[in-house]
Amino acid sequence: MIRSLWTAATGMGAQQLNMDVIAHNLSNANTTGYKESRANFEDLMYQNIVPPGAQTSTDAQLPVGIQVGMGTKTVSVQKNFTQGNFVETGNKLDLAIEGKGFFKVMRGTDEVYTRAGSFKLDQEGFVCDSEGNRLQPEISIPTEATSISVDAGGTLTAMDQAGNVLASETLNLTDFPNPAGLSSVGKNYFVPTEASGEAVDGEPGKDGIGSLLQGFLENANVNVVEEMVNMIVGQRAYEANSKVIKASDEMLQIANNVKA
Repeated sequence: MIRSLWTAATGMGAQQLNMDVIAHNLSNANTTGYKESRANFEDLMYQNIVPPGAQTSTDAQLPVGIQVGMGTKTVSVQKNFTQGNFVETGNKLDLAIEGKGFFKVMRGTDEVYTRAGSFKLDQEGFVCDSEGNRLQPEISIPTEATSISVDAGGTLTAMDQAGNVLASETLNLTDFPNPAGLSSVGKNYFVPTEASGEAVDGEPGKDGIGSLLQGFLENANVNVVEEMVNMIVGQRAYEANSKVIKASDEMLQIANNVKA
């Protein structure tokens, strides 16, 4: 009974973290470029009271043994990089990635990566994100430019009113062997880790890298209905584990009240 108390406690702790992950997903349901997270769990070690295949007193072999598990633990919180839905904005500097890849921006002296393509112009005319960090490679739009076009292959062209090309640059995207291994640092930014592998730069639409859509943004890939169902399941699992603790406590109370 003491074992069941601690086992159920691990279940409650795991479901509490699961609820934290679900809450984070729901709170970012309208965040541009957000990728949902999922908590993964695994069972803990087992107490082998009778190992499977043990010999009996009659030299027979037990087909199964007696193994009692010790509960569960969180093994990872994984990002799901499936494509989010597109929403049309009409803004010429709003870009969405259709497929794999990330935008690279310079945050101070560090390169960070994002799926949020809501770009603007800073005071010097460079294309930057909402935090003022410049898109890489840096692109300066002349003040006399009246139109900006970005094709699916990432070619950005700025033209004046007469149709003359004032500036042209190719926007590269970056991919990783294992995007789920990227580290989230907030503000829609990711940084590479040893688990993600080295960054691979490439032109949009080539070598498996996604293409660009101008005038669109990628919504979060959070399925609100699915998250609500996961919340209900997590809540009931938490409740069930709490009932195990209560039942084990009552059984201990009965045992303590037994008189010789």
